[in-house]
Amino acid sequence: MIFKEPLIEGQLIKRYKRFLADVRLPDGEVVLVHVPNSGSMKGVSDPGSLCRISKSNNLLRKIPYTLEMVQASNRQWVGVNTSLTNHLVQEAIEHKKLKEWSEYTDFKREVKINRESRLDFLLTSKNKSLYVEVKNVSMAAPPRAVFPDAKTERGQKHLRELNKLAIGGFETEILFVVQREDCETFSPCDEIDPVYGKLLREVAKKKVIPRCWACKITPSSIELSHPLKVVL
Repeated sequence: MIFKEPLIEGQLIKRYKRFLADVRLPDGEVVLVHVPNSGSMKGVSDPGSLCRISKSNNLLRKIPYTLEMVQASNRQWVGVNTSLTNHLVQEAIEHKKLKEWSEYTDFKREVKINRESRLDFLLTSKNKSLYVEVKNVSMAAPPRAVFPDAKTERGQKHLRELNKLAIGGFETEILFVVQREDCETFSPCDEIDPVYGKLLREVAKKKVIPRCWACKITPSSIELSHPLKVVL
């Protein structure tokens, strides 16, 4: 995904109220920035960190700036805009990047599976279908990427929903998208959410396939680049 306008590099002053941050621009001006990330952003929200933000030309937006990337303490740039994650996966589907999905000819997003729940993608071909839930990963202890960065009851629910579908005979996967380049493996973060880690291991034994891909990060783009080994 290539950003429509060049990103602006600044300095993160602080993140607050979960979805807001103050950023100092190169000219010294401090601007209010939208933070599209509901997680803790542990390791990628330290005050004083370099960051990259986008600016919308939509005059109806109350906050025109969006936090897109933050530089971690090891100087690795990390994508923190979780609203981009499914767009990155869609691009990968359209360009047949994941060879395991190459046989699927069509897809739908935000697929309703019951009254309360939706999953991110349904991939279909003439004789097959695959349900996929996508999770954004920004936290790492390089070379290991980890998820989640905060306790996630919603994430636990998605694992249970995938497991129900798998028991019912459907193909199911959970795809972890690591928006950084300094990792070689992926594991659940048991220290933060042991229930999630336990559930992930359980459903992986029952035909829910866990998959992980890292991203290539540049000052003007983000894209899925290569798979990481999942270590459970």
